[in-house]
Amino acid sequence: MSEHMVRKQIYIPRRQDALLKKLAKQRGVSEAEVIRQALEREVQTPTPVTPKNSKKALDEIFAFVETLKDRPEFMKGEPYKFNREEIYEERESRWFIRDEGEKK
Repeated sequence: MSEHMVRKQIYIPRRQDALLKKLAKQRGVSEAEVIRQALEREVQTPTPVTPKNSKKALDEIFAFVETLKDRPEFMKGEPYKFNREEIYEERESRWFIRDEGEKK
């Protein structure tokens, strides 16, 4: 390679280390070469650019959502009200076996 190389030391999770070793062995190249190839692919992949007017788009979405509350097909009946403790009890009843003497 005619290009001057620069040494880099990185930390990766064990899972990625195992993947890196596996890929290097499969391809018959060094782990460093696998990383270099991945960087080159990343550079060639177009990165989605957040439009400068994304705040405007988000504001339009919120405005639209606000109009939904005025539509009668969405506002039938009373809103659902819940009690956090009841929800926890219901969830626990699915996971924990109660004593036979205890009421369900």
